[in-house]
Amino acid sequence: MAPRIWQVGALCRAVADALDARFNPVAVRGEVSGFSRASSGHCYFSIKDETGQIRCAMFRRAASLLNFVPGDGDLVELRGRLGVYEARGDLQLIVESLQRAGQGALFEQFLRLKEKLEGEGLFDSDRKRPLPVMPRAIGVVTSLGAAALHDVVTALQRRVPHIPVVVAPAAVQGAAAPAELVRALSALYRLTPTGRAGEAAAPGSAPSVDVILLVRGGGSMEDLWSFNDEQVARTLVQSPVPVVCGVGHETDFTIADFVADLRAPTPTAAAELVSQPRDVWLGALALIDGRMLDASQRLLDTQSQRLDLAASRLGRPSALVARQQMQLARQAQRLRYATLSKMERLTTEWRRLSSEFPQKIEQQMVRRHDRLDRAGLRLQSLDPRLVLQRGYAWLTDDGGSAVTSVAQTRPGQALQATLADGTVDLAVTQRRLL
Repeated sequence: MAPRIWQVGALCRAVADALDARFNPVAVRGEVSGFSRASSGHCYFSIKDETGQIRCAMFRRAASLLNFVPGDGDLVELRGRLGVYEARGDLQLIVESLQRAGQGALFEQFLRLKEKLEGEGLFDSDRKRPLPVMPRAIGVVTSLGAAALHDVVTALQRRVPHIPVVVAPAAVQGAAAPAELVRALSALYRLTPTGRAGEAAAPGSAPSVDVILLVRGGGSMEDLWSFNDEQVARTLVQSPVPVVCGVGHETDFTIADFVADLRAPTPTAAAELVSQPRDVWLGALALIDGRMLDASQRLLDTQSQRLDLAASRLGRPSALVARQQMQLARQAQRLRYATLSKMERLTTEWRRLSSEFPQKIEQQMVRRHDRLDRAGLRLQSLDPRLVLQRGYAWLTDDGGSAVTSVAQTRPGQALQATLADGTVDLAVTQRRLL
């Protein structure tokens, strides 16, 4: 039987369907090769090992979630879907997620611990302290064999050779590293002013440490894992002096970076943050010295001038007395003028008031009489006897209460009617409502 003749595109789609049904979704572990990022944001590379290689494409949405830049030779784990790129007939893996191999579990532990400590407030900015401007001594926690120690000591020696450096050695990698870091930090805490409170400084003893550098060179997440230890983080929070964390490179972040008072991108940068160069301070001192000399000279010149003026005045006291007499005469003249002016104003005002007073009193009396007449007319118009003179009567019961409604009466009840010229006793014979 002759084989089926396929169209090329149809065969590619059939292969893609078979791959999708047989393998997808797929997870692969291998090394990155030929990684490139297009201007569109899509990434293209190959994943390979000793026995094979697969082309990969990672579209912009998935590439935006990467927390590192893959490089040739990086061992990674990726997840995606196998397919066929029909334009070339190539087997292709569409990558949906990519991470460094072996970091998945560690990164999850890192995120869990970060969330826990952040919830406890260990990362809050309000608990972070400013660095001392001029520390009496600088503590350093790192490995004695680490390049970071050489970088820090070199930077400090160049910038502040006069400030002592106290090194507390500790392993910075491996299973024993967290415990050693805790011990080294605790040893430096005992050398801080708080740790030495009430303790007399012995001759030749280590100086008081005012700031601590926790440093280490770069490396993978596994290499830096000691600085993601919870006990190390809590020990850093207990530090009585500010702590600068300079672990790894600028792109590396650890839990220690978040709990420290300040994060430095590198160990050398950490040393530079706590060491204002000596030349700067010497220049500032020289500037202050010059200003003090200038101020002293200006003060001396001013006082010399005052002394000369006082000497000239002391030599001719009559001139001073004459000036004081002239000033006294001017003040007496001003006082007499002010008194006469005040008296003239008061006299003029008194005369004006004297001429206007009778007229004001008369006008006031006229207004008061008018008000009294108007009030009398209003009061007269309210006299109830005027109403009674028009034929009305005022009814009261035997208790003297006013009767204003038929409902207040009953047949045979005695009533009294008050008229304009007297009263009449009445008796109720019949009630009628209007």
